[in-house]
Formats: sequence, C-alpha cells, structure tokens
Amino acid sequence: MEALNLNKQGQRTGVPSDYLELPQTGAEPPLSEIEKAIQETTHRFAVEVIRPAGLLLDKMDPEDAIAPGSVYWDVMQKAEGLGLSLIAMADMDPTERARVLAIASEELAWGDVGLACSILVNHFPVMYSLLAGNQEMAEYCEGKRGCWSITEPDHGSDTLEGNFALQAVNGTYGRPNCTARIEGDKVIINGQKSAWCSGAMTAEVCALYCHANVDGDIRPGIAVIVPLDLPGVSRGKALDKIGMRGCNQGELFFDQVEVPVSHLLAGPDTYADFTYATLTEANPHVAATWVGVGRAAYEHALAYAHERKQGGVPIIQHQNVRYRLFHMFRKVEAARAVTRRVVEFNATAPKAALQASIVAKITATQNSFEVASDALQIFGGNGVTREYPMEKLLRDARAGLIADGCNEVLAIKGGTALMNPDLL
Repeated sequence: MEALNLNKQGQRTGVPSDYLELPQTGAEPPLSEIEKAIQETTHRFAVEVIRPAGLLLDKMDPEDAIAPGSVYWDVMQKAEGLGLSLIAMADMDPTERARVLAIASEELAWGDVGLACSILVNHFPVMYSLLAGNQEMAEYCEGKRGCWSITEPDHGSDTLEGNFALQAVNGTYGRPNCTARIEGDKVIINGQKSAWCSGAMTAEVCALYCHANVDGDIRPGIAVIVPLDLPGVSRGKALDKIGMRGCNQGELFFDQVEVPVSHLLAGPDTYADFTYATLTEANPHVAATWVGVGRAAYEHALAYAHERKQGGVPIIQHQNVRYRLFHMFRKVEAARAVTRRVVEFNATAPKAALQASIVAKITATQNSFEVASDALQIFGGNGVTREYPMEKLLRDARAGLIADGCNEVLAIKGGTALMNPDLL
C-alpha cells in the first residue's frame, strides 16, 4: 500500500512519500575531499558575490559594466582568492584536476554564466600555453587578465579549423581578416578579430589564433600570446548582447604588432593539431558552465512550483508540472554526467577525443536552453518579467548554443571526427 504524506494538520496531501534529498550536484558518486572543498568554496562565492553582481551587470550598459568603479572589478579581484591557478594545479592527478575545474565552472555559472566565463577566460592564455608545452608563456600570463581571440568579421566558428573539414564542397575558406607572419625572432600580426572575443575589453594578454602568411601563402595558422599593451594594438567598443552580459566581448585590431617568437604556441606545421587540442580542452569547460545555467533554472523552477498556488494547491501538485520538472531534472543530470565523463576520459586518454568534447558542449548547452525555457513556462507570466530570474536565465542559456562554436558547426566537425578513412 502506497504511503502518503500528511500536512501539518495531519491531513493526507495525496503526495507519495518518495522524496529523497540529493547532494548539491545530483546523483553523482561521492566527491573527494579536495573536490568538496572546491565545490563549497565556489558555491559560496557564487551565492555571495557572483549572483548579486551578475544581476546588476545584466542591467548595465556594456561600457559602464567595465568602467572603473564597476562591481565587475570587485568580482574579478575577489575571484583571485578562489585558488583556481592552473600552474598551481599542474602537479595534481590529471583526472582530479579536470574534475575540479568542471565542478568549479558549474558552481560559478550557477551564480552567473557571464561572470563565470569572465573568470575562466582570464586563465585561457595560461591554459593554452600549458597545452602547447610553453611553460615560459604560462608563467608570463599567470596572474594577468586574459582573453581568447579566434573569430573574425568574415569567419565565425570555422576559424578554429586546420584541416578544412567544415569547408563546403568546392568551396574555399575565403580571405582571413587577421594574419601573422614569422620574421626572424618576431611574429608580426595584422588585421582584425571580431567582437566575440571574450574578455577583450579588460584583458592584458591575448591567446590569438589566426592564419599564417608564409611567403605570401595564406594558410592555417599561428597561435601566439599577445600582450595587449603593445604598439599597434587597439580595441573596439564593448559588445551589447542579449545574454552573458557579465562577460565583456569586443573587437581587437592589430597593425604591424610585433611579438617575440618565444610567445609562439603553434606555427603552420603544428596548428591543425593544436586547434584540435584546443577544442578538446575548451568545449568541456563550456559544457560545465552551461550545466550550471541549466541547474540554476531548474532549481528556481522547483522552488517556485512549491510556492506558487493555482487551484488551491502548490502547482507542483499538478501532474503536468511534476512531469515537466522531472524532464528538466533529467536533462541537467544527463548534461552533467556526460560532461564529467568526457573531462575524465580526455584527461587520461592517450589522445583526447574531439567528438566526445563536442558531445559534452552540445548536450550541455542544448539541455540548458530547454530547461530554462521550461522553467520560464512554469513561472508563467511572471517568468517574462525582470522581477523574476527566468528571463535572464533564458537569455544566458540561449547564448550557449553559439558560444565557443555554434552547435550546428560543431556537430559537422564532430561528425567528421567519426569518419574512419580506413573504411572509405
């Protein structure tokens, strides 16, 4: 016989007593001591610092959001105390390091995905320097605000493409907007990167990926660390966008910018392999942040469904609401599970799997958007007002389907990685 809950008056509520309190991040195995410590620290930071600041920055003009005195700078300063230094983590077990970063990314984005991305992108020049095996550059970039510059006015998600897999049949890449050439002990950069360069307005160093000019032959490519205070570097205007407003983005311009060749991460001979490694590293980080967005939307909806009454009862007692909430819960759990699985696999495999990284990114961002949309529906009319959190979360979630490579282009690249040339 099915047990039923009783309310405070001893009356039957008609709700089966199957409730089980799950850990903070759902049905996953117990965390290690260091994982629990990172989760608790970053979650507390998200509650006390990131979420309140994210709400303020979301309503500000992009230029004002990064102006002196903005709460943005307070967040960035306090984030330095989180202990997320990649160099300091270098001696950790690879699996635990990957899991710690995924856990931290989820918690930060649970607070605000724009600010989470701002914090994480500051570490990207260090990350990619380590990925390239350039310890000197990793140490040079450590402690400096960073950005990652890839896309161009005429080239979007196809920019990180070293083997032409995304090129249309009988098509060509077309003229790149930014190129670099190696001359003796210098790398000389000319051109423009588009307004989607995350952190560009506040960064001190840039991990720049562009085409190479080799004796007039333009081809992929060069990756190089560029100090943004060099002569010839200029910035455009901060981008005004619907979501991720806590993460500043904007154009970068390079006019005969000279960088020492020691800043090089990859040249034409290694660029294709390096961009492969870059995507396998970056996509799961993006996946983990959007798991946090989806989880935030789900938790808001779950709490609201217990509070909001229709028909004389909290709306969670209506079957359709419970049905919707379960599928939201399922999607968050699935996104987290595949993300954790991929980061652990790629941290330990002889060669990281690009197709797996893309699975994590697309699954997490797509599920996050669907969960945020359903969460807004549960809030009803209140969901579309700025008095409640859902319209912001829906805007933030939508941005994930394009950020770090739009999902359609990534799926083509992931599908290409499934092709076995020995069977063709």
